Formats: sequence, C-alpha cells, structure tokens
Amino acid sequence: MSTTDATATQAPPPRSVPGTGTAGRHILVVLVLDRPGVLNRVASLMRARNFNIDSLAVSRTDRDNISRMTLTLRGDDVAVEQAAKQLYRLIDVLKVQDVTADQVVEHELALIKVRATDANRGEVIKIVEMYKGAIVDISAESVIVEAHGTEAEIDALVALLRTYGIKELVRTGATVMLRGAGSIEEALKL
Repeated sequence: MSTTDATATQAPPPRSVPGTGTAGRHILVVLVLDRPGVLNRVASLMRARNFNIDSLAVSRTDRDNISRMTLTLRGDDVAVEQAAKQLYRLIDVLKVQDVTADQVVEHELALIKVRATDANRGEVIKIVEMYKGAIVDISAESVIVEAHGTEAEIDALVALLRTYGIKELVRTGATVMLRGAGSIEEALKL
C-alpha cells in the first residue's frame, strides 16, 4: 500500500467542540455601578454558567458610584468568553475585560495564623522574611503573618507554614492592574 493510499483511508481528525477545551485559570475585571444587588447578579450569572469563582475581590474605584470586581475562575477559553459576554447584558455592568493573557501586576493579601512556640518561632520568622512577609502579631502559641504576592507565591508560603500548623487563614483573592499606560477605567466612556 502506498503512502497516499494509507492517508486516504484514515478517518479525519476529530473536530474540537467549542466550550470543551482544557480548563485554565482566567481573570476577569468587571466595572459596575455601585448599587445593591450587583454582586448577587454577577455571582448568580457565574453559577448559572456552571463556574465556580476561585476568588472575588470587590472595591470602590476613584470614580464615584463605580466599583471594580476582579473574578478569578477556571474554565476553557470559549466558555469564559461567553460568560464575559453575558456579564455585559447584566444591568449595572459597565465594562468587562478578560486580562488572562495581558501583562498585569497581580497581588493577593493573606493573613495566616501559624502555631509557633519558643522552640520554632525563629524558623517561622525566617520563612516569613524569605517571602517578604511581616509578622503582625505574636502570642505565646502563635504568630500572625501578613504576606502579599501572586497566587503562586502565597501558595508556596502557605505550603511551608503548613508544616508548623496553620490555625487560621484568610486570603483576599487576586487583584490585578494592567501594566503600562493602559487603563480599564480610562477606557470606560461615561
């Protein structure tokens, strides 16, 4: 059988179906009017589209009555793009931007209460200093660590501190801003 005969009898490669690709981490920045119920509508839309929000950071902006949401979620590109388009249809949503592929500055804040005794407190403090964190409270049996950085940096610090015993942990979730002169808020036409 010749090479051309072999390729002629092979089935064509399977076509990819939109929305069934590999799920990856996505970051959406959403500007909204600061009104009651907006957060609920955004979260309900994500639930209806079967997304689990990994983190959600909401804060006021420099403009009166406008808030900024940073949503971190997992999903394939097509499904996240569809969810972003659906967000635009919500009342009070002004702008949606998927910044996953953009150059951004990303930070997360974490407070971690770690078991610490006189015997191991020095080790804990050295680990915290290595990750450019700070000790914000010390008691006889624990220390509270404040750390900031990317999700991966916080994850790495938490993994190291877990060996000492984490009593309590709280994280803000990712907050992001585009690098350079571009601004999602300036792009907003009001």
